[in-house]
Amino acid sequence: MKNGTIAIPSMGNGGMDGQRAGHFGHCDVFTLVDVEDGAVKEVRTINNKEHVQGGCMVPVNLLAEHRVNALVVGGIGMRPLMGFRQVGIEVYHDGQRPEIRPVVEDLIAGTLPQIEDDQVCGGARG
Repeated sequence: MKNGTIAIPSMGNGGMDGQRAGHFGHCDVFTLVDVEDGAVKEVRTINNKEHVQGGCMVPVNLLAEHRVNALVVGGIGMRPLMGFRQVGIEVYHDGQRPEIRPVVEDLIAGTLPQIEDDQVCGGARG
C-alpha cells in the first residue's frame, strides 16, 4: 500500500507499539495509520463505538467516515466483511501476530494477504 489509511483494531490505547484486539468489533480503539508514498505519515486512534448484538455495521460505518482504505484483522465474520467490501475498505488477514507495527509494515510492503471468504469467523457474535 503506497497511499491511504490503514485501520487496526487495538487494545487499550493502541498506537504503532500497541497490541491488536482479537475481535475487531469489540476492540477498545482503532489505530489509524496514514500512509503517504509508502511511508507512515501519521498515527492516531479513534474510539470504537458500542457494539450491540447485530450491530456489525457500526464499525464499518465508523471506519468509512474516517476514510479508511484497508483494515487488518485477526478474524472477522461474513456480515461485517461484506459491509467493509461494500464501502470499499479492503480487509487483510494476520491471525498470528498480536503486535500492530509488523502487520502495518507488511501491509505497506504488500506482503499481507487479503482475507478469503473461507477464513471468516462463524457464529452470531458480529
